[in-house]
Amino acid sequence: MGGLLICLSAIAWGLDGVVLTPRLYQLPVPFVVLLLHAVPFAIMLPLMRGSWKALGAMERRGWWVLALVSLTGGLVGTLAIVKALFLVNFDQLSVVVLLQKLQPLFAISMAAALLKERITRRFLGWAAAALGGAYLLAFGLAVPDVTAGDNTIAAATLALIAAAAFGSATVFGKQLLGSLDFRDATFGRYGMTAVMALGYTLVSGAGLPFAEVTATEWIIVLVISLTTGSGALFLYYYGLTRVKASVAAICELSLPLSAVVFDYLVNRSVLGGWQWVGAALLIGAILRITTAVSGRDSQPTDDVESSHR
Repeated sequence: MGGLLICLSAIAWGLDGVVLTPRLYQLPVPFVVLLLHAVPFAIMLPLMRGSWKALGAMERRGWWVLALVSLTGGLVGTLAIVKALFLVNFDQLSVVVLLQKLQPLFAISMAAALLKERITRRFLGWAAAALGGAYLLAFGLAVPDVTAGDNTIAAATLALIAAAAFGSATVFGKQLLGSLDFRDATFGRYGMTAVMALGYTLVSGAGLPFAEVTATEWIIVLVISLTTGSGALFLYYYGLTRVKASVAAICELSLPLSAVVFDYLVNRSVLGGWQWVGAALLIGAILRITTAVSGRDSQPTDDVESSHR
């Protein structure tokens, strides 16, 4: 059951990245990020009132860590991945989703820097393989032309920024769970990110164009909030309490696989030959990195921020 729930969560994230979030492209990116956090938080408020007590009892250090999780995995990560999805204009959205799978690489690197975890030569080798696969996935054998005005480079860069942000949030999340359980931490993260997103939206000049949101877009936001957003995150953590992290890493392969399938079924987008090679190399390297690290730690992964949102 645990593995099945993680697979369902990963499939939901693949659906979100390819089918749902890109349909909000007519709205300003900061405003979309605000909606994707404020609406789920509003839904949680009447259901998780007990979380306020847990947050109130948290020490100052816990609040700083919660702020870092909200800033990296909530605001920066979501801004970057939403903008990347919008830039490709429904052209091979699965590439952006697959590039985000570099998140474990950044998480392990951050853990080495902040938590003093050891990085082996084997990790560096697989990390190089993952980066090589990411390059083939985005550009094939071609040399990217920065003067061509193509959005591919910008989208790939933003996907990498999102992966780095979510990876950082994983490390900060491990520290946060010393003060909160995952339910209260998720509640706090969505609430604080909503406040940050509101401030950024106002400062950026994007405004709050609620009147411009169509009925269809409100439905998409609500569906994301209940399923691929907080709903999938709760399923993911519930599943993690029942399986080892190494098993979860294999189950999470449902994300890139579902992204490719949804991209074909919905947008008729097919990866090229070298992109398939890059995707296989990327997924294989990340799987090897994740399972190797999980093998040294038999406890389930306790990150507050998922590797997807």
